[in-house]
Amino acid sequence: MDDFEVSGPEGKHLCLVYEPMREPLWIFQTRFVDRKIPLPIAKAYIYFLLVGLNYLHSECKAVHTGILTDFIQRRQPMQYKVDNESGRHIYRCYNDFGPLDANHIKNMIPKLADFGLAARLDKLCPRNGIAGEQLGIYPIQPDYYRAPEVILGCGWDSKADIWNFGVLLWNILGNKALFQQVHNTNGQYDAKSHAEMIALVGSPPEALLAKSKAMSEHNWPESVTNDTGALCNNAQEFFGGPFFNAKGQFCYNELIPSRTLKDTISFLEKRDQQQFLSFVRDMLTWLPEKRKSARELMEHPFLKLGG
Repeated sequence: MDDFEVSGPEGKHLCLVYEPMREPLWIFQTRFVDRKIPLPIAKAYIYFLLVGLNYLHSECKAVHTGILTDFIQRRQPMQYKVDNESGRHIYRCYNDFGPLDANHIKNMIPKLADFGLAARLDKLCPRNGIAGEQLGIYPIQPDYYRAPEVILGCGWDSKADIWNFGVLLWNILGNKALFQQVHNTNGQYDAKSHAEMIALVGSPPEALLAKSKAMSEHNWPESVTNDTGALCNNAQEFFGGPFFNAKGQFCYNELIPSRTLKDTISFLEKRDQQQFLSFVRDMLTWLPEKRKSARELMEHPFLKLGG
C-alpha cells in the first residue's frame, strides 16, 4: 500500500506497508485436524496464489525469492474497535484472530506478503546479478525450498519461485516437508539435498551441469558470507560443492534415498494423486525453462473443483 525509509547505522532501510490481514497460512492450518486444510479450500488457495505469482512475475517483473506459509496471509482482517479520541483502529492481540466464521471463508482470499527480499529482474544492479542479463546470481530462498539452479550457480529468474511454490505444496496440502535431508549434523548445507532431488525428480541434464561448471569459473562481483562464516566468491564455494564430477556424475550416489515422488503424497486420496503428480511435475524440474509459468499452472486440471 505504501513505503517509507528509516535511517540507521548501516544507512537507509526501506519499510513496506501492507493492508491489515488475518493470520498467516501456518496459523490458519492449526484450525483443522492434523493441520490439513480441506482439499477444495486448498485448491482454491493455490489457484489464487498462482494468480498473485503471475502478477508478480508478468506485471512487476519481480521474483519473491522466499515463499513460505509464514508469508501467505488472507484478506478479511481480524476484529477491531475504533478509538473514540484518535479514530484509530485497534485490532485484537497478536495471533488471536478470534473464531473463524465459515460464512466468511469464501472472502478470505490468500495473498503473498513480505517482499523484503524480492528482486526486480528488470533493474538488476551488479550486486544482484549479471549486467545485461535478466538473471540473478547471488544465493536466494530458504534452504528447504531452494531451486537447483540457485545451488548450482546457473543464474535464476522467476522460475525459481515456481520451484519454491511446488515444494511448498507439501506444506500446504500435507503439513509436511518434501525434502527431509538438507543439512548435515552441523546444520550446514549438504549433498543430501541433491541426492533427494535426484531420487524425486531424476538426474540433472548435462546442459545444466555444463552451465554450472562454466559459471563456477567466474567469481561474483562481491563476495558473500555463507552459514559457516566463510567468505565465498561463487555458488560452489557457498554451498560446499562440487556435487558432480567432470563427467556429470553425482559424487555421492550412496546418499540417494530409494523413495519416489509418489511415495511422498500419502496425505492425498488415491483418486487425487495422479493429477497432483502431474501438477507438481510441471514445477519440479531441473531445467527452469521446462517449468510451467504461474499463468499456465492456473489452467491445470488438478485445480478444478471435483478434479
